[in-house]
Amino acid sequence: MDKTTQESSDFQVDWLTNRLSQWVWKSPGRAVRLGNHESRWFADELQSCPVQKPVFIAGLARSGTTILLEFMAMLDGVATHRYRDFPLVHMPIWWNEFLNLTPRKRMEPVERSHRDGIVITPESPEAMEEPLWMSFFPLAHDSAVSQVLNAATVNPGFEAFFQDHLRKILFVRQGRRYVSKGNYNVTRLEYLLRLFPDARFVVPVREPAGHVASLIKQHRIFGENLRGNPRALEYLRRVGHFEFGPDRRAINVGDTVLAREIEALWAAGEEVRGWARYWASIHGFLAGRMESDPLFRKAVRLVRFEELCERPAAELRKIAEHGEFTDAARGADSFAERIRFPRYYAPSFSEADGMAIKDETASVFMRLMRLQQQ
Repeated sequence: MDKTTQESSDFQVDWLTNRLSQWVWKSPGRAVRLGNHESRWFADELQSCPVQKPVFIAGLARSGTTILLEFMAMLDGVATHRYRDFPLVHMPIWWNEFLNLTPRKRMEPVERSHRDGIVITPESPEAMEEPLWMSFFPLAHDSAVSQVLNAATVNPGFEAFFQDHLRKILFVRQGRRYVSKGNYNVTRLEYLLRLFPDARFVVPVREPAGHVASLIKQHRIFGENLRGNPRALEYLRRVGHFEFGPDRRAINVGDTVLAREIEALWAAGEEVRGWARYWASIHGFLAGRMESDPLFRKAVRLVRFEELCERPAAELRKIAEHGEFTDAARGADSFAERIRFPRYYAPSFSEADGMAIKDETASVFMRLMRLQQQ
């Protein structure tokens, strides 16, 4: 595999995936109906797969969510989504049965398109919940409306479908504990806590300057990879990925004016201030919810990205303890060898850019650090 192909490996969309994902995108109601039919078909099997203490990893992209998912995926009894689950995420049992019966070319591990050293295959854990949310919440990525789902949110169709879906992933993977990564879930955690009162949330937080540098770099890479590749752009839309590239959208945390300001800064080429304000928007929302709701705060584990890189084994043990995973110490020690500070780029901001980041983020960062230490 040559370097160009390797760098854009997860932007390569085969014919079958493209057609099926296009069908789901255009006909979400049909996908939901088939998913419900699958639930009835496997009702007996799903009854033996109770959802207990699910763990949801969420947070702003480039904060370490993927590496945390990979760690938890290796723990005993954990079931996660995988790359192979797309595009028929709505009916994972039938889709995985089809894949198991269909000869497919073996994919060697390759670095994902983020160019961050993480290698993937179709069996790698990945965020695949978002198409489900989009099917039931059609405005889920409209930055002109609030994306906050809280304890007062009610959507009976989604709630029944989602409960069954988690059981299906447990059944398909023969697991006991469901773990997912979903960055957009950061504004849905209180809703998830209502659906799963014993749920635990893991939210990594990265120091603003380094985080903004990584976000800017990632947006540039996606722009390069997607230029002249409309099929790949459509693929990202269908999988629910609007964080980077030509169709970048801000998450509206209940403040439409703020979301418009952020997108206006991006449109004007003010990437540093735009990303810094976005960082403060997401994390300020999270801090506010944790400060106002002790029960929610107890369910959330804030993970300092820098502490994870400096003392990975110790931090991974704390994360496993928060998730109430037993006998995870050995796994934490072995997985810790994979974690280190990014070496593939070095943040370099002008003095003005550094001041802009500090102006936008300092007060929110201090609030988060206080919460993390409590």
